[in-house]
Amino acid sequence: MEWFECKVQYDKTQENGLIKSTKEAYLVDALSFTEAEETITKEMEPFMSGEFVVSDIKRARIAELFENEDLNADRWYRVKVGFISFDEKSEKEKVITQTDLVQATDLKNAIETLEKGMQGTLGDYKIISVTETPLIDVFRHKVEE
Repeated sequence: MEWFECKVQYDKTQENGLIKSTKEAYLVDALSFTEAEETITKEMEPFMSGEFVVSDIKRARIAELFENEDLNADRWYRVKVGFISFDEKSEKEKVITQTDLVQATDLKNAIETLEKGMQGTLGDYKIISVTETPLIDVFRHKVEE
């Protein structure tokens, strides 16, 4: 499975009654671009009263996803993690990076959630960066019966 970032564009009625074109980003777990588009369309249809368009789909390089049990955890953070290893040939420390996605209430909670998820990791690691994403939700692959 791969992760795909899908952008959905639709017209949203504002509080003042005006209609504004809105774009929202979602993350979808799928085998292909086609399946990602099919999944996001199926997931969004019940929530859309008018028409909507899947305006963009791109691969998201996510190594691990850490979800949060807290019902208030409504934000997604992109966390760049560096795993520290020692290269015996060059006799130097080497850092191998990966990008993880963490669901959290805020920045501090994102770090706590990542650290909780990383407990038991055999290697040493360091958090290189934490960035809040515009993602609204994440849809995992569902196996059809």
